[in-house]
Amino acid sequence: MGLKNKVLFITGGSRGIGLAIAKKAAEDGAKIVIAAKTAEPHPKLPGTIYTAAQEIEAVGGVALPLVCDVRSEDSIREAINQTVEIFGGIDVCVNNASAIQLTNTSDTDMKRYDLMHQINGRGTFLVSKYCIPHLKQSSNPHILNLAPPLDMEAKWFAGHVAYTMAKYTMSMCVLGMSAELKEHGIAVNALWPRTAVATAAVKNVLGGEDLMSISRFPEIMADAAYAIFNKPSQEFTGNFCIDDLVLYEEGERDFKKYANVPFNKLAPDFFVPTNTPLPEVIKNS
Repeated sequence: MGLKNKVLFITGGSRGIGLAIAKKAAEDGAKIVIAAKTAEPHPKLPGTIYTAAQEIEAVGGVALPLVCDVRSEDSIREAINQTVEIFGGIDVCVNNASAIQLTNTSDTDMKRYDLMHQINGRGTFLVSKYCIPHLKQSSNPHILNLAPPLDMEAKWFAGHVAYTMAKYTMSMCVLGMSAELKEHGIAVNALWPRTAVATAAVKNVLGGEDLMSISRFPEIMADAAYAIFNKPSQEFTGNFCIDDLVLYEEGERDFKKYANVPFNKLAPDFFVPTNTPLPEVIKNS
């Protein structure tokens, strides 16, 4: 189908996976809203909504950078109203904004617990809620949450109960909203990486340069998201997608371009079920 003139509302898209998704869509001539908090440069995190907008426009898209706090209902409502006023509607909602802290129960400060739940679960719910009336007017509407499969094994909770609960709330939004919105033809899916992805969060929070070197590039998530957005929304909904499997099913066979090391050297991500298919072409890449 392509995404020319389609309007994408992306939360937390000033860097990392969100920006990669935006730039991929921009190559088709999409209109991208970067709704994020980073208006001023961060000392440790590269990029602002304005530098993201420049990168989007450099590859052929139209960008609208909006300062938006997904914890605030008023902020979300205003950002979506501005989007519709300027671009005329919304075709795709990408719930990318997320907070992470991998601490055990005793070591998790309740302010950090609240932050993760306000951004991950509540933010996703709020942004989706206010996008839905506009998505109903689109010819091929999609909501995509950057959220994991709901694999209820204790190992995914132990050591970071608060984070897993917050992240799985995004997944539960997919489970429920996909069924709720099916009659309106709005697709609601989740996308999650099989391996670690080289982002600022990986570098600064999880593992530094060592983990970055054994992570895939964000472009694998962007290419997978692009494939999902181009699927018929009435037919493809309620799926918990893994990045390389989406691309494999689309016919991609060159996975070496997404990493600097062989697949068997890559760091696995959290939450990927043990029974997730692994085609030989991916395993041997």
